[in-house]
Amino acid sequence: MTNLFIAFFAYMIDKRYGEFTFIKHPVIIIGSLISFFEDKFYKDSVFRGLLLVIFVVSIVFFASSLLTSFFSSLNILLDIGFSSLVASMFIAHKMLRDSVKEVLLSTNKKKSISMLVSRDTSNMSESDIYKASIETYAENLSDGVVAPVFFLLCFGLEGIIIYKAINTLDSMVGYRNERYERYGKVSAVLDDILNYIPSRLTALMIMIVARENNIFSFYKDGAKHDSPNAGHPITAMALAIGVRLGGDTYYFGKLKKKAYFGDGKKSICSYDVKKALSLL
Repeated sequence: MTNLFIAFFAYMIDKRYGEFTFIKHPVIIIGSLISFFEDKFYKDSVFRGLLLVIFVVSIVFFASSLLTSFFSSLNILLDIGFSSLVASMFIAHKMLRDSVKEVLLSTNKKKSISMLVSRDTSNMSESDIYKASIETYAENLSDGVVAPVFFLLCFGLEGIIIYKAINTLDSMVGYRNERYERYGKVSAVLDDILNYIPSRLTALMIMIVARENNIFSFYKDGAKHDSPNAGHPITAMALAIGVRLGGDTYYFGKLKKKAYFGDGKKSICSYDVKKALSLL
């Protein structure tokens, strides 16, 4: 029950205030740990990547356990209050929504979308930009909102912090390229495992909020994505707002063949982005 209260207040704090700019964000601290280990001990091997995960997760678990123990020694209201404040820093709904809104309002949309996605943006049409905005919003609803809250509900403050540590590991070293294919393998697999349930919960919630008749219809196209998880919320969002997402995309100058998600219209406009954002 305590976790439920903490999750509710943490989400509401993030929804109202977003990032706290007056302190160093804990995800930046986690990123510094990852960079420190890589600078000192990087080796192109799966085992060294496993040691990276053990190093980061052990420190994060120890620190979060100390914090939880301290909060639990306080009055129950103070415990919930402080825990909610800390937990809110690991939820990113306001930042995600504001970033997507910035693309809509920007006079240089290509530059704005380049801050959110890794794909090539120089030759994007306006429809491509809006498509990328919807895709990144849907995918990050799982990673940045639903998954953190899910692990907060299940495992308390330690759960949300450790989840975010593994998610940050994946975002920094979980790439399939020459440097990280082996070194980042453990981080990427762990992140896939942890996001298996939240990604599907996200897709189900999108379908329910959009009042779709077949709430599991996202699965067919969602399973076509390279990621075992990302395709499900993306497909659910495509079905919910009546567009077709995915398709061939350029990354670092190379064309990547990608499946399509949803069966709606191909030409995407600003109204479709606003419709996606309205499914709060």
